[in-house]
Amino acid sequence: MPGWIGVRGQVMLANGCTLPPEAHFIVRYHSFYALHSKGAYGHLLDATDNKHLKWLKAFNEHDLYTKSRNRHDLHQLKAYYQGLIAKYFPDQLRW
Repeated sequence: MPGWIGVRGQVMLANGCTLPPEAHFIVRYHSFYALHSKGAYGHLLDATDNKHLKWLKAFNEHDLYTKSRNRHDLHQLKAYYQGLIAKYFPDQLRW
């Protein structure tokens, strides 16, 4: 499925995002439940896609359905995520 990158993927590529290929795959396909939850379209995957799919399934365990009753320190979280954004994205994004 390497030919389809979607809008999010296009924005990331246009901005020189330096996330690893597995992360790009997760961004592209995390909402494609038929692929990672139902096993559909597996015949369209190549060896690299199958390797990335492993990471997508691991990510999905901590995505949408993971909720916590604990309150998080928003200032600490903001600093953490801003650090990741600074590491992998340029200061100015091109839309």
